[in-house]
Amino acid sequence: MYDLTTRDIKFLSGVGPQRAALLDKELGIRSMYDLLCYFPYKYVDRSRIYSIREVNGSMPYIQLKGEILGTELTGEGRGRRLVAHFSDGTGVVDLVWFQGIKYVTGKYKVHKEYIVFGKPTLFNGRFNIAHPDIDEVSELKLSAVGLQPYYNTTERMKRGFLNSRAIEQMMSTLLAQVSEPLPETLTPPILAAHHLMSLTDALRNIHFPANADLLRKAQYRLKFEELFYVQLNILRYARDRQRRYRGNVFRKVGDVFNTFYTRNLPFELTGAQKRVLKEIRRDLGSGRQMNRLLQGDVGSGKTLVALMSMLIALDNGYQACLMAPTEILANQHYDTICRFLEGMDIRVELLTGSVKGKRRADILAGLQAGGVRILVGTHALIEDAVSFASLGMAVIDEQHRFGVEQRSRLWTKSERPPHVLVMTATPIPRTLAMTLYGDLDVSVIDELPPGRKPIVTIHQYDNRRESLHRSLRKQIDLGRQVYIVYPLVKESEKMDLRNVEEGYERIRAAFPDCTVCKVHGQMKAAEKDAQMQLFASGAAQIMVATTVIEVGVNVPNASVMVIENAERFGLAQLHQLRGRVGRGAEQSYCILVTGYKLAQDTRKRLEIMVRTNDGFEIAEADLKLRGPGDLEGTQQSGVAFDLKIADLARDGQLLQLAREAAGRVVEDDPDGTLPENAVLWRRLKALRKTNVNWAAIS
Repeated sequence: MYDLTTRDIKFLSGVGPQRAALLDKELGIRSMYDLLCYFPYKYVDRSRIYSIREVNGSMPYIQLKGEILGTELTGEGRGRRLVAHFSDGTGVVDLVWFQGIKYVTGKYKVHKEYIVFGKPTLFNGRFNIAHPDIDEVSELKLSAVGLQPYYNTTERMKRGFLNSRAIEQMMSTLLAQVSEPLPETLTPPILAAHHLMSLTDALRNIHFPANADLLRKAQYRLKFEELFYVQLNILRYARDRQRRYRGNVFRKVGDVFNTFYTRNLPFELTGAQKRVLKEIRRDLGSGRQMNRLLQGDVGSGKTLVALMSMLIALDNGYQACLMAPTEILANQHYDTICRFLEGMDIRVELLTGSVKGKRRADILAGLQAGGVRILVGTHALIEDAVSFASLGMAVIDEQHRFGVEQRSRLWTKSERPPHVLVMTATPIPRTLAMTLYGDLDVSVIDELPPGRKPIVTIHQYDNRRESLHRSLRKQIDLGRQVYIVYPLVKESEKMDLRNVEEGYERIRAAFPDCTVCKVHGQMKAAEKDAQMQLFASGAAQIMVATTVIEVGVNVPNASVMVIENAERFGLAQLHQLRGRVGRGAEQSYCILVTGYKLAQDTRKRLEIMVRTNDGFEIAEADLKLRGPGDLEGTQQSGVAFDLKIADLARDGQLLQLAREAAGRVVEDDPDGTLPENAVLWRRLKALRKTNVNWAAIS
């Protein structure tokens, strides 16, 4: 067997110490095996040249041969671009650059023949290729091999002459040296059951596929393996945790819960809320420690379900706590819970960074003595000074905003780990939930409380300001309130801040008789809170803000959300912002304002927003359009290693198969001791970047 994991990359012909250092720094490639696992991001059929006449919008990457007829600079600021008109005599396509304009202008000459390579897209009735590869005609080699691999490289690598072509050559050199099979990373039964190619064949064909069918089989094998190990990691720890940690058994639903249910419950629970409560009650009485993710759109009634779960803990002689990511949100939860429990003899306290002195000491003493039965707060809850008499239930809101270490500290507050309920208003597609929260049981509240009307969403172009202002005026005259949100993107905070300031002045001028408040991230916390309070109390009719209001402002009287430059927001964020309105019984509106020029993906995003209010449909679409990105807080979840080839947006079915295969292994070999599975446990250990048992912490 040929082990490449121990062979330093610098000893590969054509690499050497300098290139090895660059590969390590930029891509984390240290061994020859690391290099083999650096997969191409695309393949090009370089076996033919297309004519422009043949081009259509559904084509993958293509190769054209022709000359640049002329160039022009258009747009300004962020929209500035260089356009070159390229022709082969059968038609014209536009080559477009948004960056490196000076370099391109100096390098490529008009009326000289070039080979152009890229992906054609249709924009405003013309085909264009953004940031194409351009080669001199003399460099054209029509490849009989078929598909040529292309590798992502960084700017620093390109400066060190380590471009895609150089990586391709290294890969070719390395594979030529592999004369015997590489050690297999999956067991023969798994390979046979799923009709998977051997590892050696898969690695050869992922880099240099002789045809599209072999490429597909190689991708299938490598994606399966990657997803299999992600799931094996999650399921093993979930199983481990179930065996090691017993949960407190909440045997009864008693007076506290029943009094609340019969006397204080302000409205009939929805079917979805009842279903979720049943699932939670089953967990709490099972003797297993509960780790449940509660998903539901903004306004679906998650807090009420969380409160009723906490009341079951109280009935069984335990305390409960709710941890929120910001002071505003903690305050809001505290007010909501106090309102719900009005007239009941239950001491609820709020602990945040701004609670100090005697007040703080009093709360801490009450906690330790058991008099404080529900504690609401920010991460102040996990400070060492905070100790409970008997913590039985912990609710965590918007959990992706807490690091896993912060959450783990909650466990130390109790002899036996408390039951954990994690709430999120960010709908998570199934494939992502199985990966990010694969060790949590998932409950979903998928219906809105009675009397809530779906929000009407409208896409409007920014040259129709007057009609927009008339609509806003109509709502304000009816006594409603309006949010106007501007984007705030880190790279250009100065420009964005100016947008907010200018927008604020513009709105004040357009609505001179209204009180307008403004909120953005650069303001001091006290100033921000005062402005939010102004709006929440109804003293201000219009709030101009950045996305700081995305989480945590609950103003039932606000009925309109205007989102300026909506093209600059992702789908999930647009959906979160929209959820700030529609909290009362009145009809609410969300108006997405953009310019006319929109990319195809952006149009799709806006169409989805206008068409549906279903957070899960939106999350699925978002995942497909953007890909999973860095899956917020991946390192704190089951994904203990990066995905190199699998795509959670597109490989949902494969993920399900891999999860079932991993589940069978964990079922048959819970202690990881069967000799036939040794290869799997060895590989999992090698893949894990850290051996900290975070998965035990939800």
